[in-house]
Amino acid sequence: MVARPPLRLKVEPMTLEDVDAVHRIERASFPLPWPEYAFRQELQTNRLAHYLVLRASGEAVGYGGLWMMVDEAHITTIAVLPQWRRHSVGGRLLLEMMRLARELGARVMTLEVRLSNGPARALYQRFGFHPVGIRPRYYSDNGEDALIMTTEALATPQMAARFAELEQRYTGEAPDAGQGTEEPA
Repeated sequence: MVARPPLRLKVEPMTLEDVDAVHRIERASFPLPWPEYAFRQELQTNRLAHYLVLRASGEAVGYGGLWMMVDEAHITTIAVLPQWRRHSVGGRLLLEMMRLARELGARVMTLEVRLSNGPARALYQRFGFHPVGIRPRYYSDNGEDALIMTTEALATPQMAARFAELEQRYTGEAPDAGQGTEEPA
C-alpha cells in the first residue's frame, strides 16, 4: 500500500465570496438547508457570528459557524462535502473552531446534534463534548430530538491536554509552548 501525502488543508474566515460554495456544501449536507441569504445575513449583520471555511487545494470543502454569547461558543453549524467525509476534514474544522472559541475567550462550547447522527456524536466526544440534555422535536424536517452537548471549561488542564493531542492528530504540529494553559491568578 502506498502512503498518501498529508492532506493540505487551509482554514480561513468565511467571506461573502464564499457564500456560493458554502451553500453548495449546505445543500449536500442537510435535508432542510439554510437559504443562501441566511449566510450573507450572518456575515453582514450578526455581531455574535463567526464562520470558518476549510479549503483543500483552494476548493471550499467544509465550513462551520459559531455564535459567541458572553462566555459560551455555541456551534450553530458545521458541514463537510460528502466526498470529503472520513478524511479527518471534519476533525480539522472542529479543531479550528475550538481554537477560534478559545481566542474569543469562550469558557465552554456547546452544540446540538441529531440523536441518530452517530459519526458526528463520536467526533464531538473525541473533542471533549458530553451530553447534557435533549431538545425534543428540535429538527423540523422529521421532528427528531437533538442531543445537547457541551465541553468542560476550556481552560482546564484536561481540556488543554486534549487540545494539544487533537492539534497533533489533525495538523501534525504540537502547539506552542504554554498555549492552551492559563497561569493561576
